Amino acid sequence: MEFLSPGRLWFLLLIPLILAGYIFLQHRRSQYALRFTNIALLDRVAPRRPQWRRHLAVGLALLAALTCVVAFAQPKDKVKVPRERATIVVAVDVSLSMMATDIDPNRLEAAKKSAKNFVNQLPSKFNVALVNFAGTASIIVPPTTDRATVLRSIDGLELAESTATGEGIFTSLQALTQVPPDPEHPTEPAPARIVLLSDGKRTVGRTAQEGAQAAKAKSTPVYTICFGTDSGFIEMDGIRQRVPPDRAELRSVAEISGGKAYTAESAGELEDVYKDIGSSVGYDEVDKEITARYAGIAMLFTLAAAGACIALATRFP
Repeated sequence: MEFLSPGRLWFLLLIPLILAGYIFLQHRRSQYALRFTNIALLDRVAPRRPQWRRHLAVGLALLAALTCVVAFAQPKDKVKVPRERATIVVAVDVSLSMMATDIDPNRLEAAKKSAKNFVNQLPSKFNVALVNFAGTASIIVPPTTDRATVLRSIDGLELAESTATGEGIFTSLQALTQVPPDPEHPTEPAPARIVLLSDGKRTVGRTAQEGAQAAKAKSTPVYTICFGTDSGFIEMDGIRQRVPPDRAELRSVAEISGGKAYTAESAGELEDVYKDIGSSVGYDEVDKEITARYAGIAMLFTLAAAGACIALATRFP
């Protein structure tokens, strides 16, 4: 533990001095009692009582004094505070398999709803970019703090053929190069994350693993969210086609890049996933004074010591 005023801790030396004085007085008290030659009279004048009650009261008082000194020295600790500098790229798979209805109302609409909730929960100074990918990948919204634009663009996502998962990751990394410079930290890159929403079945373009390696090289973890169940299907020209998710591929992307892999089978579960991702990027640990914490502990010890003294006093004849 560190302190803002460590010199005040010298007051802790008073604690052992007080304790030594208490022990000395206890010893003197026992010596005084031995001067009575009539032991029966001594028992009537000062009947023997358990010593632990008196020791407990003194011990609690010393603990209260100790914590008061610690509070007086202004202790500090690491606390989490919202981070105001970060960029999130939301990359959404809009391939035809995302119209499967195994997630209500369908995979894409569930992803849209949860993505909007996620964006709304991010700190206001976060930059957010939107990328979509099917046969190709495109930056729909470059990094911006304009939430309204991002939300409208999420609503406007439409389905297309094929799935280029790797291209989606490469395009997300390209979007990060468009982050506006931070006037307070012009040379320090802000932390970045890619949130990839897909059912995981790549069909064209560079592999997802290639994209993950590129993200790792740029210290940009990719958090993947796998949509769908093994029973998912779509209908094309009257023909039913099964579209099970490829969880293994998305899991490998997360592992290679240093992110995390999630699965979600309903919009409600997706909301919990987004909260987890937001907390992983949304806080910094900083030093903060925690005097109030130790002042509260001292108050509890003081009240306990006072209670013990009152209880002891009520037993006096």
